[in-house]
Amino acid sequence: MILLLDIGNTNTHVGVANEKRVLKNTNIPTEELLRGKAGKAIGALVAGKKIKSAALASVVPRATRPALSLLQRRWGVEPLVLNAQTVTRIGVVYPNPESIGADRLANAVAAKEHFGAPSVVVDFGTAVTFDIIDRNGNYIGGIIAPGLAAMTSYLHEKTALLPKINIRETKAAVGKSTEEAMLIGALHGYRGLVRELVSRLKQHLESPALPVVATGGYAKLMAKGLPEITAVQPLLTLEGLRLVQSDQRSR
Repeated sequence: MILLLDIGNTNTHVGVANEKRVLKNTNIPTEELLRGKAGKAIGALVAGKKIKSAALASVVPRATRPALSLLQRRWGVEPLVLNAQTVTRIGVVYPNPESIGADRLANAVAAKEHFGAPSVVVDFGTAVTFDIIDRNGNYIGGIIAPGLAAMTSYLHEKTALLPKINIRETKAAVGKSTEEAMLIGALHGYRGLVRELVSRLKQHLESPALPVVATGGYAKLMAKGLPEITAVQPLLTLEGLRLVQSDQRSR
């Protein structure tokens, strides 16, 4: 079995996979990794399975070392750390490859493998990120915008009267309450953002039928009103990690 860790700013996504797919997954607060308290939750997911290898993608440098230490100490594996030097299945055509988030590389690997090239990944996480794979199978760059929760939380924290809201579907076009007005701005506003950026990317890549794959916490919700999104894959990042780790094992 392969143990997979996608370490994000808020949560760490943990998966157990075999050579074909991700079998089980869970989320834990990244803070638990930083405090050395993630072993119990990860151990519960593993549930006695024999871990033969591991891979991790981290966008939180100070959490990488504790994660490596935990995997080495508890499961006796030397994890693959995904970066521009260790990634497989895609090329990287980018001025400063070391600056690309490892999760974005994992997304690109899985998107190319399952949806071909060119393709685009939209990750609705703490930030909304677009990752672009050209027709030659190269990661060529991306787009970054604030995440939905980050935007609404910022409005709540920086204003006296705007509440903290739970992001959910709304069909309204005009808000009849402050909360509803914020929901419209978040949902319909961000759908408009995605629609416009996808339109520009289709032109740039000369691909009218461009595959657009959504992942991340709000992927399913956002995709409901976006026919431009052609697939929703909640485990895309873990799948990309699995593919790269499988390549390393087969060498």
